[in-house]
Amino acid sequence: MDHRLNLRTALLLTIPPLLWAGNAVVGRLVNELVPPVTLNFLRWALAFLLLLPLAGWVLRRGSGLWPNWRRFAVPGLLGVGCYNALQYLALQTSTPLNVTLVAASSPVWMLGIGALFFGQRVTSRQMAGALLSIAGVLVVLSRGDRQLLLQVRLVPGDLYVLLATAAWALYSWLLIRPGDPPRIRGDWAAFLMAQVVLGLGWSGLFAAGEWATGDTHIEWGWPLAAALAYVAVGPAILAYRCWGIGVQRVGPNIAGFFANLTPLFAAVMSASFLGERPHLYHAIAFVLIVGGIVVSSRRAAA
Repeated sequence: MDHRLNLRTALLLTIPPLLWAGNAVVGRLVNELVPPVTLNFLRWALAFLLLLPLAGWVLRRGSGLWPNWRRFAVPGLLGVGCYNALQYLALQTSTPLNVTLVAASSPVWMLGIGALFFGQRVTSRQMAGALLSIAGVLVVLSRGDRQLLLQVRLVPGDLYVLLATAAWALYSWLLIRPGDPPRIRGDWAAFLMAQVVLGLGWSGLFAAGEWATGDTHIEWGWPLAAALAYVAVGPAILAYRCWGIGVQRVGPNIAGFFANLTPLFAAVMSASFLGERPHLYHAIAFVLIVGGIVVSSRRAAA
């Protein structure tokens, strides 16, 4: 991990928030078709099947996974079992404005967890970058009108987003721990498969609890099938691969700022679906968010 942010790594870290923005849209569209925690389980079950041809060897006894299963159990819990399940829950219990507003705390969580548990020093540039990035998110959420932000009211469902953001920050730091089996660490599909195998156990357990405690049903059909295909291939496999590579190259502190591109992409997607033209505040927000990324990464690149 050299902490140098170049154009190729920046593009890699831009792909996940783009796919995650689409994930939020899809999660809302299938709200009535499938329970949220079950959606997370089905998404990762499909991702597991797609990864089998690429990394099925990880399941074998001599792969190095099973003697080190504890190392992958926690990332599997945080990244596969909890993160998106909590997000899908939030989309049912909170407004999109609240969800993205609370999720805008991602860079702060990255910096705080790194300082508390991984011995990382938080620099003044990183704090300034976090403020710039969050300011950009607020511009998008307020549509350039601060009165809209004053009308925001937090509801209990926003706790799901806060927990999801904290889980993702801790998950990202665990991606750069030393000591993983070299054969698995050196193969992106194998590294993701090791997390998915154990994460499926967590997500399956949570989904079983959802069915045991609630009035749940699934409406099978092409809309749900298409949604599952997207969330499994895009936000799951592709986004996790790009995020994992990016985090290993520049560290979670810098990568965390890219997550704040998600509400900007979501706003542009919503505008496209509604037939609205982009506004000046979109450009202002883009400058602020990218400015936060540049400011936070210059210290590490120096």
